Amino acid sequence: MTSKSADAPDPRPAVTGNGPAVSRREFDALFEAVRTWGRWTPADRGAWNRVTADHVRRAAAGVRSGVVVPLALPWNTRPGPDNRRPALHHMTDLGDAEHDAESREPSAHKDFIGADYHGKAVTHLDALCHIAYRGRLYDGRAAGDVVGAAGARFGAVSALGPLVTRGVLLDLPAVLGVRWLEPGRAVHAQDVTAAERALGVTIGAGDAVLLRSGQVRRRTEVGAWDPDTASAGFHVDAVPLLAERGVVLLGGDGDNDVRPSPVEGVHSPVHALALAAMGVPLLDNLDLEALSVAAAEAGRYDFLLVVAPLKVPGGTGSPVNPVAVL
Repeated sequence: MTSKSADAPDPRPAVTGNGPAVSRREFDALFEAVRTWGRWTPADRGAWNRVTADHVRRAAAGVRSGVVVPLALPWNTRPGPDNRRPALHHMTDLGDAEHDAESREPSAHKDFIGADYHGKAVTHLDALCHIAYRGRLYDGRAAGDVVGAAGARFGAVSALGPLVTRGVLLDLPAVLGVRWLEPGRAVHAQDVTAAERALGVTIGAGDAVLLRSGQVRRRTEVGAWDPDTASAGFHVDAVPLLAERGVVLLGGDGDNDVRPSPVEGVHSPVHALALAAMGVPLLDNLDLEALSVAAAEAGRYDFLLVVAPLKVPGGTGSPVNPVAVL
């Protein structure tokens, strides 16, 4: 570990409030207002049922330049304040293993990777079984009945399949003329509509919404900090607007929730609303820096988005490398 010079900026953010506290009673009322239980079949695909062949064709027809932008962070095997459970990567075959004479050519090189990916360092998709609120998964399923040591029997990532739809980038630093949003900065409903106006884009039914706070840029330029303590992200008051627009996926360069949480007794309220109430999967820990540049150069903030999670039976999510095509 390298030591920091005396003049180096401290990466730890000053934690400030992100608006009036939301009571548990207010949050429960919001949960009921955006809940979509019983709306779709199959239920464990949730809001992805909204995406029809027409949505896919329209998204594909919007491709102009053909610029392809991957949105995943590098596989992170180094521990740090934002990577408490580092990913694993080691070689299992260096091509020097003894074989019988007839099978020496060609030699092979093999490796192993593994991750407890639901942390802050691996780009991943949250499936609907990842979050329960008051003991219930999406569609009212009792978590204790359908999630066990062998995985989930409802809401698993294997039920989702790939998503191909229109993506919309809410590039808040570009809108506000700043390098990044400071950790702890909440993105409210009025910020979403202001970003739409400034960027010339409107969120519609079947869209995936990606929020850029500039967290990756801040980490690169200032250093790592503990994002469980403070991170920019959506405030719960933005969720009814997103629900009304009919979004099918939320993603961000953080984990979508502003932290500290504005809701008393609920540490990840946007996770609870999106996954457990609305059936909207989440993309956490994206790298949206290259997409920000590409969107600005193209003069447009919508694109074709492709998300293809691993097909893990019973899995609560999947590492993923989403791709935007402009």
